[in-house]
Amino acid sequence: MRYTEIYFTGLSLETTELLIAVLPDFGFSGMEELSNGLKAYGSESEVHLDELAVFAEQHSLVFTTAKIEEQNWNAQWESNFDPVVIPGKIHVRAHFHPAIAGIEHEILITPKMSFGTGHHATTAMMMKAMLELDFATHRVIDFGTGTGILAILAEKLGAQVVHAIDNDEWSINNARENAVNNNSTNLTIELLDSLETLAPANLVLANINKSVLLENVSSLYQKVLPTGYLVLSGLLTEDYDDIAAAYFSSFGHPLKNYAENGWIAIVFQNIV
Repeated sequence: MRYTEIYFTGLSLETTELLIAVLPDFGFSGMEELSNGLKAYGSESEVHLDELAVFAEQHSLVFTTAKIEEQNWNAQWESNFDPVVIPGKIHVRAHFHPAIAGIEHEILITPKMSFGTGHHATTAMMMKAMLELDFATHRVIDFGTGTGILAILAEKLGAQVVHAIDNDEWSINNARENAVNNNSTNLTIELLDSLETLAPANLVLANINKSVLLENVSSLYQKVLPTGYLVLSGLLTEDYDDIAAAYFSSFGHPLKNYAENGWIAIVFQNIV
């Protein structure tokens, strides 16, 4: 499989955050933040460069492209991947980092090109929200699993059944590898582009992006059991009103909100 690499330079923090939020809409599922810009990767057959070029022109952005063959991405990630710690609770690390004492949940992640290492505010907020919910003996759906980090954490928090899905084959393979490395036994990872075939769950996790979340309001609502929870992220602060309005008729007012570095996460409860 061949991949398309795009490279933006000279970005402000706000523009970088905007690109991280919208690039998945153009088919780019892997991203790498650099000191001088942002690189993103997507399957050559799935990216929409013409549409991205229009978006870039509208926002006065310039990017370069390159075609690259499938390869082992570990060396590139290892040089930039530092452990992530939520003190006393979660330690996300690669295999070459030492374990640390006094942590409840240790998660081994080899991210490759998949999204979700805990470094980005959206993933970190999802994990913090999860720590405040009861997963014991419950069923969980992770919609857009990426590296599988949230699905793996759900199992470690006591979930009885975890079903993780993604529409990106690279992410599915990566998530399965990470599940094995974390000795996950209650985790099913499947290549799917919709929630249709999944049984409803007590907790549904969706760290994706605004457009996907707006397209799946009804589907997500149908998959949350009565009194269950829906945790959303992949959203910018300015997305809050649109998301809250879209989900209000099904869930009512959000139960809790999180904010960090211009990004938000929202928790809804299915009160019937």
